[in-house]
Amino acid sequence: MLIKSKTVRGALLRAIGPLGIDVTERTESLALGDLLRSLHPVNCTVGLIRVGPDGDGGYLVPDDIEGIRYAFSPGVSDESGFETDLADRGMQLFLADKSVDAPAEKHANFSFDKKFVGCLSDESFMTLDGWKNRYIADYRGDLLLQMDIEGFEYETLMAASAELMSQFRIMLIEVHFLEQLLSRPWFDLVSRFFRKLLATHSVVHIHPNNCCGSVKTMGLELPRIMEFTFYRNDRITKREYATQFPHPLDAENTAKAPLVLPRCWYRADS
Repeated sequence: MLIKSKTVRGALLRAIGPLGIDVTERTESLALGDLLRSLHPVNCTVGLIRVGPDGDGGYLVPDDIEGIRYAFSPGVSDESGFETDLADRGMQLFLADKSVDAPAEKHANFSFDKKFVGCLSDESFMTLDGWKNRYIADYRGDLLLQMDIEGFEYETLMAASAELMSQFRIMLIEVHFLEQLLSRPWFDLVSRFFRKLLATHSVVHIHPNNCCGSVKTMGLELPRIMEFTFYRNDRITKREYATQFPHPLDAENTAKAPLVLPRCWYRADS
């Protein structure tokens, strides 16, 4: 029997959920396809450069970092090559990660906080706005963000103020759990996450992390983890879609089998 009333259908799902039945609502293929198309990368007219090592911890960045005085890099782990490259260019780096005691490398331009970033501030967490205000509250110039925080990117950036988001000229974000887009509740959350980012920025590069493979469904392929390069819209002078992946500067994150960006994630040549 087809239940047309959303109210009745929702009540039924809540009622049978405690029985242990998987009642997760699945994402419609049309909605999923629309989201992927909104994330298709555009050409970065200034070109892309690689910052950091040739492997995990290195990112493709618009060749437009001159004039950026400060960068925020939550998620330190055991690799600081990206941050060191920026610091060597004269940029001041703010790093944070409660799971380690210090960055893997030392640099005079590093400031480290032993905390996670998230949607609240307490003894273990701090918000992105609170972190920025602690060090450079009155600074209104452009910033750079590099974020790899194992899924906390969603709550952290959803909680960030519009003012702070608009200060990031470039954002490099490793996005996790993308295979869960097949679940409608998760899809709705992730859609709002990306919609917030796309209000001020455009995707100019995507690199799938080959550590964890991908899921294929409905004619689409969803890598579980991908690195997104966002570039603020006012820096983009001509909007044309990027059509060639991988980029010559891309490098696999691990020694596992290569994972090429699936064609559904970009405007492939016809």
